[in-house]
Amino acid sequence: MRSCRLEGRIPDWISTQKTLNLLDLSENMLQGPFPQWLAEIDLGAIVLSDNKLTGSLPPRLFESLSLSVLALSRNNFSGELPENIGNANSIIILMLSSNNFSGQIPASISEIYRLILLDFSGNRFSGKIPIFKPDALLAFIDFSSNEFSGDVPVSFSEETMILSLGNNKFSGILPKNLTNLSKLQHLDLHDNNITGNLPSSLSQISNLQVLNLRNNSLEGSIPDTISNLTSLRILDLSNNNLNGEITVKLGNLLGMIETPNTFALTDLFIIPIEFKDLVVNWKNAKRGLSSHSLDIYSLLDLSENQLSGKIPSSLGHLKGLKILNISYNHISGKIPETFGGLKSVESLDLSHNRLSGTIPETLSKLQELSTLDVSNNKLEGKIPVGGQMDTMNDPSYFANNSGLCGVQIMVACSPEQSPPPVETPEEEAWFSWAGMGFGYAVGLLATVLVIGFTRFGERLPPRNRPGRHRRRRV
Repeated sequence: MRSCRLEGRIPDWISTQKTLNLLDLSENMLQGPFPQWLAEIDLGAIVLSDNKLTGSLPPRLFESLSLSVLALSRNNFSGELPENIGNANSIIILMLSSNNFSGQIPASISEIYRLILLDFSGNRFSGKIPIFKPDALLAFIDFSSNEFSGDVPVSFSEETMILSLGNNKFSGILPKNLTNLSKLQHLDLHDNNITGNLPSSLSQISNLQVLNLRNNSLEGSIPDTISNLTSLRILDLSNNNLNGEITVKLGNLLGMIETPNTFALTDLFIIPIEFKDLVVNWKNAKRGLSSHSLDIYSLLDLSENQLSGKIPSSLGHLKGLKILNISYNHISGKIPETFGGLKSVESLDLSHNRLSGTIPETLSKLQELSTLDVSNNKLEGKIPVGGQMDTMNDPSYFANNSGLCGVQIMVACSPEQSPPPVETPEEEAWFSWAGMGFGYAVGLLATVLVIGFTRFGERLPPRNRPGRHRRRRV
């Protein structure tokens, strides 16, 4: 009965349904506490997300021998979690995000061996995160937007693929033994108090696709070894204290060179799972990249650091990039001609640096470009015309330079400012990214299915096996 405009309390008549196995009342306007009678029914799945439910969770709920899915996200539940949460040893998916839970997470949660996905984001949990066993099945973890503190934890399962710890109060340096999480694909530690250098040991996590360290206090240079992360598609190091020159090795990041191929894997699991959006600086505004389509994005954000030197021409090789942001640094020299090879780029922000010379004519070849910000530099000469450059008519994106002119800013150029015509070679074949509806979330479902039901599906009670139910959404 998802999205049926139900109001009031959870109906008592549901308790009379003796053969009920899955209860989905999500996306309604239900109020009141979690009923004690519901905690005493041995259901396979309880989905109450997106309501207005309040109060704490009854300890009896976690004594169930059948419960495999508990999804209570986006309600108004509060209080501390029951200490016996670890007794619910059949749970595979546990989602309590965006509530008002507080206190420490009970250590017993690490005893749930079958747990694959754990989402406690957007609460007020504090203290330290429990220690999970290395041989546990837990692969998808989101503890972001809480009040956890201390060193960055690394005591997670060796199966961990997604680890979201952003917007907490973690401090200290990045631990070297993060490399023990060899299957890690997504590491998000934005908005913490992490200090020290960016360790070269991160390059040993060969499967890493997303690395978000935005808004910390990292210092030192970007190590050359980062080019070993051949799967890396999203790298956000913005708003730190990084210094030195931008390593030319960034131009070797294969995941930002190749345009990813996305595909659909639908109807593979009982309940599609969705993580919180990955928030990035997109076209001069904060924007969440949906977990449904994260696979189609590729971005490099080095803005708001202390980087100096010239822009490596090798960055022009990253033809899969959608966003390139190097703003608010101390970069000097010219804009590389090779930037005409950024075939997929939609947003190019080079503002608030010390760049000089002219804007390369090659930028007129960028057919996807919708935002170009070169303000607050020392650029001069005629702004290129043709292609998308003809649409760059916001004067603020060219403001505070030495002597730019052109039709885009309605400043006439003198004859000596007009560059000679440039012969443009025949365009290389290119293709736009397709599959906006595909990507991260469905890939996640496929992985949950493979990990969960290949390893222990036969051990679940027959009436809890997902093949008997229609697909639902949390």
